[in-house]
Amino acid sequence: MNMPIKHLLAALAGLLFASTVLAQSQWDGWDYNFDREVTPWDEMQAQLPAYPRDATLLPLNVSAVTTHRFFVDEKSVSAGKDGVVRYTLVIKTSGGATNVSFEGIRCETREQKYYAIGRADGSWVRARNPQWRRIEFQHVNAHHFTLYGEYACEGKFVRGSAEQIVRALRRGPEPVQSPD
Repeated sequence: MNMPIKHLLAALAGLLFASTVLAQSQWDGWDYNFDREVTPWDEMQAQLPAYPRDATLLPLNVSAVTTHRFFVDEKSVSAGKDGVVRYTLVIKTSGGATNVSFEGIRCETREQKYYAIGRADGSWVRARNPQWRRIEFQHVNAHHFTLYGEYACEGKFVRGSAEQIVRALRRGPEPVQSPD
């Protein structure tokens, strides 16, 4: 039984296509399991810290442009297994007001979230809209950008333990090295 060459080539092309599709589907599954996060990200439950005291505030040098002063409460800093650095931020404005917030920075996505806002009586109230928001550079109040890039995160990863982050905040920003 002689098959015309045209039919033989068509059958061979069909076999080649089927084996390519099978190999591709096997690699797709391997790539998905190997390269991508298999389980969705799950945020840890944030625990409210004690209200900050002046004695535990570490200055955060943000920008020469702003007249506000920024501080992080060293007792509130935590580095969660979920990749979020949580801390209490205190902003003392040039007009005399003090703003207190308990926040988190998610290193993997470069986002920030408010968990709670501090009241003048030393209590906390839940943030009205606790959503993750992208951290963008702002000239005047660059505190989230500064915390993300200089203290909390190393790219998409938490820079270290809570103790290491607090030590870095005590030291201040690393001096910029000039190229030789």
